[in-house]
Amino acid sequence: MCYDCAAVKGTPSAETSRRSFTRFLAAGAGLTVLTACTPDVPSQVAPSSSATTATSVTSASSSPVAAPTTESPTPAGPSPTQLPAPPSAAAALPRKSSLTDPASPWLVVNKHRPLAPADYMPADLVQPNIALAVSGEAALLNSTTAAAAETMFAAAAQEGVAMTLASGYRSYGTQVSTYAGYVAARGQADADTASARPGYSEHQTGWAFDIGDGGGACSFQPCFAEQPAAVWAKANGHRFGFVVRYPWMFHPITGYYYEPWHLRYIGVEAATDMSNRGINTVEEYFGVEAAPGYP
Repeated sequence: MCYDCAAVKGTPSAETSRRSFTRFLAAGAGLTVLTACTPDVPSQVAPSSSATTATSVTSASSSPVAAPTTESPTPAGPSPTQLPAPPSAAAALPRKSSLTDPASPWLVVNKHRPLAPADYMPADLVQPNIALAVSGEAALLNSTTAAAAETMFAAAAQEGVAMTLASGYRSYGTQVSTYAGYVAARGQADADTASARPGYSEHQTGWAFDIGDGGGACSFQPCFAEQPAAVWAKANGHRFGFVVRYPWMFHPITGYYYEPWHLRYIGVEAATDMSNRGINTVEEYFGVEAAPGYP
């Protein structure tokens, strides 16, 4: 989901959210939380019949790769040539893993890397057996992500941390209508900072979802980073194959501001290696160029 989604829907809460967020910026508390995620609107699209061609990941060099700095990038963002080489974990994972195939857990989709086909729909969408804050298509994930989410949510619960699925799969049709609503309300330039264009959303792949804490505290707002669900997921998500896809201060690389609620499945091996190396973004980890904006 996006911050201040109510503004698109025209509900009374939109003005309240807008005023609150203005005060947040004025106080210097942090960056605007603008997101690749968008509101969940009931809409379905039939699966594309187009075949997706998997592109195998090139094996990493045998030379040791130094762990990148964990300091936040400058506002201009790092040069693509400064991004780390693909990690050593690449050689250990199945050769079928791909950075372009939507059915691959290593898929990298961002403002420079659209889905192909644009109307891709996972063939194995299921509803995970976890606490849900949504229904319909938004309660679905692909089967691999769903199984990992069930294990992760159970582990969090055992440690006394409540976690809910706040937004899962989103179809191409839903993204079309949602993005159009943002353009109509704010203009395209502003819409591109708050909503992914159709065919560019991770939610469409089934590999990503948003979490909540079950009580609605700081939902899709910067302060969610301090809630137990977000703190636990950031510290433990890699054990189950998840990373925080849009980390703090790395928007010059990812194209989106901090989203402590947005988790992305890339597999236990890759997520753990990424955590151990202190690498913050999948763009850096897989050695692809930064994508601060659309070409």
